[in-house]
Amino acid sequence: MSGVSRLNRTIGGFGDALRRHGRLIRGMQWAVVAFYVLLLVAPTLLPLPDNQARILDNLTLLAQFIFWGIWWPFVLLSVLLFGRLWCGVLCPEGSLSEWISWRGLGRGTPRWIRWGGWPTLAFILTTVYGQLISVYDYAQAALLILGGSTVAAMLVGFLYGRGKRVWCRYLCPVSGVFALLARLAPLHYKVDEQRWLENPPPHQPPPNCAPLLDIRRMRGGADCHACGRCSGQRGAVRLSLRSANEEVLIVAPQPGNHWNSSLLLFGVIGLAMGAFQWTVSPWFITAKQALAGWLVERDIYWPLQADAPWWLLTHYPQVNDTFSWLDGLMILTYLLASTLLVGGGLWLLLRVAAWLVGRTGNAFEHLTLSLIPLGACGLFLGLSATTVKLLRYEGLALAWAQTARANLLIGAIAWSLWLGWQVLGRHAARGGQRLAAFACLLLGAAWVGYGWWLQFWGWS
Repeated sequence: MSGVSRLNRTIGGFGDALRRHGRLIRGMQWAVVAFYVLLLVAPTLLPLPDNQARILDNLTLLAQFIFWGIWWPFVLLSVLLFGRLWCGVLCPEGSLSEWISWRGLGRGTPRWIRWGGWPTLAFILTTVYGQLISVYDYAQAALLILGGSTVAAMLVGFLYGRGKRVWCRYLCPVSGVFALLARLAPLHYKVDEQRWLENPPPHQPPPNCAPLLDIRRMRGGADCHACGRCSGQRGAVRLSLRSANEEVLIVAPQPGNHWNSSLLLFGVIGLAMGAFQWTVSPWFITAKQALAGWLVERDIYWPLQADAPWWLLTHYPQVNDTFSWLDGLMILTYLLASTLLVGGGLWLLLRVAAWLVGRTGNAFEHLTLSLIPLGACGLFLGLSATTVKLLRYEGLALAWAQTARANLLIGAIAWSLWLGWQVLGRHAARGGQRLAAFACLLLGAAWVGYGWWLQFWGWS
């Protein structure tokens, strides 16, 4: 047996093990839920840490580091490597939503919940609100956003579905992001539809697909939660190794499915860059000072007051961290500008590229997917910036961080450009037509790369 065959057999066996050991997985899920609740709730009962506090001697800082320095960056990384295994096996929201749905009303999922734009809208609103209340820095803000999301997931689970994850499928703020990133995962559950129809023995009981997928027709890993419950079903489902490019190049999006492209361009790339960037942007400071001066000259002082409650704008006077109404307005303006300039610029360039190849089929949506590596890299760079910042507060120099960031960014740009070139070829673009369309993609990648260069090198 060759090495590749042995590896595929081992990988397939892991998928089967997930199906066999459901009770063990449920125990792990409850352990994660308990840990999650502890990290969310306990820090809110403690006073805010002072300037001398450190991660290892302060529970609030430790929870902050675990959530934003380890948990979220490496959840994103896990989706890129293993698909949505996090969603299916470890996510506390998904576990609680499914658990309570077994005990809930079991109603059918209404049409308004199945609207395709909810993941995009939820991601945008959660990101914007999180910036206004400093979700990365304060336990109360984290409890409000993450805890509020968990309560909403349980409420939806109680009302709709029976043993299903309606929240995860249609409403979760990060579901759309994970679906995009999972397209790059080298592991997925491969379905042989013909063998499924043949249904050879032994006949296993039908699996409970919590995210409500049509397993028989599943072609990629974007929506699959990789829980393993269908592994081996009818001898047609198997956890398998594949090229990380396969789902972008071969399993193309359906024509007219614009929500994936909108989320990637305007949310994952445009909005996220602004959210990670505004705290270090000299443009933000200059614009705020100019507007403050203009207000003072006209004796308009109320926007300069920092009297909003903490759940509306950051307000922690005990550590000299408060946002005025002007701060809130400027944050919203910066995030909107980043979304429109970066996301809108990419949208326009890709539209031109699609026009150059003759608008064949779903060329625009397909080209958009080629930017997933760049979008994923941006999210990881932004979230891991918190990791680096907190570790440097502990006295670790991390001199290699800038080199690692540069390598990740260059690699992501190169990967996205290679995917884009291949996508153009699949849409019958040839010669000068293909080069002109690729130039649009190249300009877009450079535009995004320049934004990240400003944050980590240009403004440092």
